[in-house]
Amino acid sequence: MSDINIAFARERIEQRGFLDVDINPTLDLFAEIERLKKEKNAVILAHYYQEPDIQDVADYIGDSLGLAQQAQKTTADIIVFAGVHFMAETAKILNPSKKVLLPDLKAGCSLADSAPPDLFRQFKEKHPDHLVISYINCSAGIKALSDIICTSSNAQKIVESLPSDQQIIFAPDKNLGAYINKQTGRDMLLWNGACMVHEIFSLEKILKLKVRHPRAKIVAHPECEDHVLKVADFIGSTTQLLKFVEKDPATEFIVATETGILHQMQKNSPGKMLIPAPPNNACACNDCPHMKLNTLEKLYLCMEYEQPELIMEEELRKAALKPIQRMLDISAQFGL
Repeated sequence: MSDINIAFARERIEQRGFLDVDINPTLDLFAEIERLKKEKNAVILAHYYQEPDIQDVADYIGDSLGLAQQAQKTTADIIVFAGVHFMAETAKILNPSKKVLLPDLKAGCSLADSAPPDLFRQFKEKHPDHLVISYINCSAGIKALSDIICTSSNAQKIVESLPSDQQIIFAPDKNLGAYINKQTGRDMLLWNGACMVHEIFSLEKILKLKVRHPRAKIVAHPECEDHVLKVADFIGSTTQLLKFVEKDPATEFIVATETGILHQMQKNSPGKMLIPAPPNNACACNDCPHMKLNTLEKLYLCMEYEQPELIMEEELRKAALKPIQRMLDISAQFGL
């Protein structure tokens, strides 16, 4: 394709997205993506909730903490983030000189959207003595208003690293915050936000499933509601769930988190039965509609045309960097 045609395609993508960009149906997308990675010195970071094809072509697959750590140390010129918007923002915050691409800029997050920065600033101002710990699943605007960022992997350690009399605001996930309160004995002030996927699980259906599979262990992400966590045999971050299923002697598991994790779970534990926890609606799945906006086709196109690119104001980036760096420093201290 000529430089003129590529420039035209990029302009069209910026204006309309990838909807009207044709792909040759005979194209081997896996091979093309590998070619583009080498030609452009690009790295693909993918979250466990991405579709299996994207996970299989990624250079690194991980949860929020692992992805942030990989973004911090990459030597690639281009970071292609197969995840949602706040994850690509984090990569840009850590790598201002690198180009950060997101296959679909509309891939948002219901949890991040539940904490608008202007409203959270007003909330924070009412509690001036409180230190703000924010779950990484939030916008750059919320990160800039925070003192420390955490993930589900390190949240408990970060809270426990602070003096017991330190007052804390925890945002934006009330379920994760309530779980950490229980684990640590703290009384953190919780912002009223939640993830739509992790609040959709039906306790009644999970218990009925348990009757049909009495030997199955229930594993759940701490973003789930308390009534689901109470019946879980193990609660942990995405990576912790993967490791538990792999190492535990049980052969059946009911998994209460986004279904994208099942792909890696099955690869790591091929002889085990993995059953997605049922939701409280008529759908048979628990897919995050935002995560699933990314497709292999969009991944290829964004690498080919280097669009959409995530752009961030330097003042915001610097403000958001401080609490992320503090998280990474504490994580390194505890070997997380």
